[in-house]
Amino acid sequence: MKRKGARSTKDIPTTILEQLNNGEIETVNLVEWLAVDQQLLLKNLLKQHNRSNYLKPILSRINQLKKQTVNTINEAIGLEIFELTNAHNDKEFLNILSQHKADLIRCWATYTIGKNEQLNITDTLIQLQPFAADHHFGVREISWMVTREKIIHNLEESIKILTDWATNEDENIRRFATESTRPRGVWCEHIEELKQQPVFALPILESLKSDTSKYVQDSVGNWLNDASKTQPEFVKNLCLRWENESNTKETKYIIKKALRTLNK
Repeated sequence: MKRKGARSTKDIPTTILEQLNNGEIETVNLVEWLAVDQQLLLKNLLKQHNRSNYLKPILSRINQLKKQTVNTINEAIGLEIFELTNAHNDKEFLNILSQHKADLIRCWATYTIGKNEQLNITDTLIQLQPFAADHHFGVREISWMVTREKIIHNLEESIKILTDWATNEDENIRRFATESTRPRGVWCEHIEELKQQPVFALPILESLKSDTSKYVQDSVGNWLNDASKTQPEFVKNLCLRWENESNTKETKYIIKKALRTLNK
């Protein structure tokens, strides 16, 4: 049965929190996602799969963090697991992470792909696509965050690949195409080239101007709202053209969201 998550961490039942920290169930909302004790989850995971020797170096990396947040701890665990599995040629453990029922553990797996400097941008995106399509919101968010730096450094090639993703039948994959390339984004490095020249991403945006998924529509609208802060005329002109070319409720919704800062 589907369950509803608590509205605050203090309202999470003890049994649910124990199951979350044991990796037995997924989080169902942001409150639960933030409440998971990742270090405890890690200890339980490593013990369950006879890899307790990985614990000390991972905890050491976490302790070196200047600021410990859900995201920084998540990244530290993922990066150290990547280095350890490389050193031990432990492909089996990578498969365990990738297919684990716990969403935060699958998040750790994305770092072993996104931060792998041996993979070019094409192979990185190919290997990350299953995570971009994951049914869990947290895994999908981390999947674009871990590859954003590589996208920035390979922007032209990335846009070509993601233009194809923008026509995928899976709304989560289509949404990745815009969310991963947002000029400003959230909790991530800005893409200066797209802040100044948003036209470069037009092939992606054009495919999604009347997308049926609200999840995608929100991302497209946010993308253009980002761009409006540095290139307002581009966004105004594009929205005007879309308004004339695509008289759909979906396009109207995107335009309204795209122009919200300019219309204040």
